[in-house]
Amino acid sequence: MPIVLRLDVMLARRKVRSNVLARAIGITDANLSLLKSGKVKGMKFETLEAICDFLDCQPGDLLEYQPEQPPDVVEQGVKRAG
Repeated sequence: MPIVLRLDVMLARRKVRSNVLARAIGITDANLSLLKSGKVKGMKFETLEAICDFLDCQPGDLLEYQPEQPPDVVEQGVKRAG
């Protein structure tokens, strides 16, 4: 997945437990766990806003773009030119 939620990092920085965040923003521990694991394809902006508000951070502190490279690009990077 090219965009990942780095919620664990921010929780550790803020010294906040997952269950505390879940209760504060009104979602279940199970749903927060799914967000943290990357098993969801998206999230509501209102959830992202609630997380940012509680953790006093910006969306960019939580979201990271990790582009996927096509297999042939990876192979070309290993081969030497000419």
